[in-house]
Amino acid sequence: MAAPLEHLETQLEMFIENVRQIRIIVSDFQPQGQNVLNQKIQGLVTGLQEIDKLKSQVQDVHIPIEVFDYIDQDKNPNLYTKDCIEKALMKNEEVKGKIDAYRKFKANMLVELQKTFPNELTMYRAIRD
Repeated sequence: MAAPLEHLETQLEMFIENVRQIRIIVSDFQPQGQNVLNQKIQGLVTGLQEIDKLKSQVQDVHIPIEVFDYIDQDKNPNLYTKDCIEKALMKNEEVKGKIDAYRKFKANMLVELQKTFPNELTMYRAIRD
């Protein structure tokens, strides 16, 4: 799957560069630059056609909507992955703490049950094993 994505990325980079060059030409337009502008616009159309052809190869790629939020906020989209990992680690620590608390509760409960209901706890352990 990397090859279609890399090809799409290359096409997008070329398209962006073409748009940048058109912007430069248009911002300081000179009549003698009309042919170059026409070539760049044709390149723009060709680039869009190439990108359109690639869409079928990358349709099964799903991007979390939050990645676009990062891009809109002028953040590096790679930070999204880093933030997700950090959130997962924090949640993991939280869940681990809850598991440890339940284990301690179970151990204390068994001690107290042994004191209060020794016969029943013996039967429980026999059934459980």
